[in-house]
Amino acid sequence: MSNTVHVEGISAQTSEKEVRDFFSFCGKISSLSVTPVSGEESSAKSATVTFEKETAAKTALLLDNTQLGSSQVTVKSTAGLDDLAPAQKDSETGESEEVTQDDKPRSRVIAEYLAHGYVISDKVIERALALDKQHGVSNRFTKALADFDSKYKATEKAKAADDKYQVSQKAAGAWNTMYSYFDSALGTPTGHKLRNFYAEGNKQVLDVHNEARHLANLKAAKASEGDSSAPVAGTSTDEKTGAAELPTSEKST
Repeated sequence: MSNTVHVEGISAQTSEKEVRDFFSFCGKISSLSVTPVSGEESSAKSATVTFEKETAAKTALLLDNTQLGSSQVTVKSTAGLDDLAPAQKDSETGESEEVTQDDKPRSRVIAEYLAHGYVISDKVIERALALDKQHGVSNRFTKALADFDSKYKATEKAKAADDKYQVSQKAAGAWNTMYSYFDSALGTPTGHKLRNFYAEGNKQVLDVHNEARHLANLKAAKASEGDSSAPVAGTSTDEKTGAAELPTSEKST
């Protein structure tokens, strides 16, 4: 299957950076080109986006007829959503301390778009939920959450009390990447529990909107603390730290 999608209907005022930011939510981009359709100054643009993984390209197809900048764009590929393969059933045995965009459920990815102010229709959300239900979630995603909860106890103390828990800088980085998947829960052994959004299989459109609000609130709280080291809704993965990076453009469309 193709890792490339073709985008048409991009406004003349929309920059290449905005296009890259927009599609980075889907997964890591290996190449991107944006070109005017004609030589006129006000000409609409088209783009070709190639992702490292096919799963990212399939997620991008969900964004067909979605608002980017001042216009709705069409997103097409030689392979359609119906050709989507089931979630990866990887056989990794080692511990996983990160979740890349490619590993995340599509409902989470859409929630991140909403949390950053992008306008995503309920129809797109419904398609994302249907794909999650039909194809499942990657083993790497569920394993990463389980490993994190087990190793670092998913507790506030794991974020601050290095002396007690001997939490390394790498562990702190994992917390910053993973903590948005958990809720505080008094009376539990770890002090936290996996959010229902990730624990339950049957979700509705409203659940995605609620999760987007949760992510936006976390993002706003971190911004008010002046802490840019704890991204909430990452769109790419730093190869050195495994920490998710926020897109530089967070404008509402």
